[in-house]
Amino acid sequence: MLEEEKSKIRNFAIIAHIDHGKSTLADRFLEVTQTVAKEKLQEQHLDRLALERERGITIKMQPVTMNHQNYILNLIDTPGHIDFSYEVSRALAAVEGVILLVDGSQGIQAQTIANLEIANEQNLKIIPAINKIDLEIPNLDDLINELKNLTGEKEVYLVSAKFGTGVEDLLKAIIEKIPPPKGGLMDVNDIRADSCNESEALVFDSHFDPYKGIIAHCRVFSGSFQKFQEAHLLQAKYKFKILEVGLFKPELEETESLKEGMIGYIATGIKDPGILKIGDTISLDPNSQPLPGYLEPTPNVFANIFPAEEIKFESFREAINKLRLNDPALYLEPISNPVLGRGFLIGALGLLHLEVFEERLKREFKTEIIITLPSVKYLVKLKNNQILEIKNPNDLPGQEKILEIQEPIAEFEIFAPLEFVDSVSQLIKNSRGQIEKIFGEGKIFKIKGIIPLDELISGFFDNLKSISSGYASLRWKFYDYQPADLVKIDILVAEEKEPSLSRIVHKNEAEKIGRKILLKLKELLPRQEFPIKLQAAINKKIIARETVPAIYRDIAGWLYGGDRTRKMKLWQKQKAGKKKLEKIFKGKVKIPNNVLREILKIR
Repeated sequence: MLEEEKSKIRNFAIIAHIDHGKSTLADRFLEVTQTVAKEKLQEQHLDRLALERERGITIKMQPVTMNHQNYILNLIDTPGHIDFSYEVSRALAAVEGVILLVDGSQGIQAQTIANLEIANEQNLKIIPAINKIDLEIPNLDDLINELKNLTGEKEVYLVSAKFGTGVEDLLKAIIEKIPPPKGGLMDVNDIRADSCNESEALVFDSHFDPYKGIIAHCRVFSGSFQKFQEAHLLQAKYKFKILEVGLFKPELEETESLKEGMIGYIATGIKDPGILKIGDTISLDPNSQPLPGYLEPTPNVFANIFPAEEIKFESFREAINKLRLNDPALYLEPISNPVLGRGFLIGALGLLHLEVFEERLKREFKTEIIITLPSVKYLVKLKNNQILEIKNPNDLPGQEKILEIQEPIAEFEIFAPLEFVDSVSQLIKNSRGQIEKIFGEGKIFKIKGIIPLDELISGFFDNLKSISSGYASLRWKFYDYQPADLVKIDILVAEEKEPSLSRIVHKNEAEKIGRKILLKLKELLPRQEFPIKLQAAINKKIIARETVPAIYRDIAGWLYGGDRTRKMKLWQKQKAGKKKLEKIFKGKVKIPNNVLREILKIR
């Protein structure tokens, strides 16, 4: 591509906390640049999923190419919810600058800081902007100064995404301040030379088309790509013929070529979802070196998933692989359950992410799933000095054989507003965590420390969002294994152990957690024609018990007058019938998905 052409390209993203107006600002950009006709423009136009419109949030990043004043503006609209922060990191690897958008009525929030750190790590140009200036904003001057200090920029732009105020000035700033694309991928650990002659594109997203196969969303870092060229996935070592190239307008629009510096799509024709991975490099030369991809996402919430009984495992696996094309933040590991058969351990970025995954499987692939409680991997040292890796609580040996159980420990960083620091600190303490350092500037503080991984994945993240009103942000990584006083709780439903509900917990918390699980089951399990006995046990010793009452039916209500013994006979007959049903359905009580998801939150 000629340098003159490349100098007219600007690649940028919008980052912000949830509900600060990113999608609305993107709508105004589409309107001002006339990319979408005003009569066809709808609110949250770039939010393509029905779920996004229903929930009023952005779940998937969405690229769009706009033409404005002889410039090509490639925008990637990113999610603001903390569960989808990985979408942000992938988007920022494909651009040279970002608009840091702050809701003037809410101020700078933790997720704003977390996203800004990602942008700074990639050396992106930051354009700070304050949204909703149509509202009365108290201490606006203080907020402007705070943004200047935070970003190091001299100018903060004031806009109203709802009414379009200041949008033209913001577009002008994008053109003037964000640098044009350079050849080669700029990365913290790897800087590719500007004079790269090979045709290379980085895959930052993808989706599946039944006719064109996998559609790779790409940023071209060098050379160009055209229809019918022979191309290669460098990391997968896979050759394919390009069926089509084009731009997001925001619908797919075919073009003659996709040139250096541009963001667009390449239709690969590949039908196997397992071949293309996000972060792979598409190149015309199979011997060239792959561009550095992305760090693997760190899941925060885990669950075991299995296909519903009427769905074949092969169809189930295919549906998940196709969905994962469009959601690479999902962590998957094959597992097997003696009761439920083959399935996957799934890691999601949060409970909302997990719910969205399940809902998209139902809607887009007509696939029903069974969700069970997850478990982390423990190291168990036996008295004969043998060391076992335990992933499933049901594989834990008897207590008489165990010398020591070691649990995985995570190292964490939490960004939280000053007013929530005490609450977050208490949550960490209640979750057996240790705080090593608290520091920060202004209103946002960073808390560093360590915490048992089991505590982290089984409700901590959800509790963190709850106590901080969604304003706290979390990062973590594996630290080490440490000895702990742990026991296994077994849950018995209708006098039969329910393997999916077993869990390994700290001994001091065992009875309390067992009672919580039983009470939640009693509250949520659908009533049957017979009472359902619920029990929690440690080493076969019952530590808690509850009963789900049978459905009440007044079988003697039609009788009136006469001897009471007539009613008593009917009641005795009903009681005997319930006991008979209780024996027949022993161990056959099914636990619905929504109940399991609620139990997932119990600590």
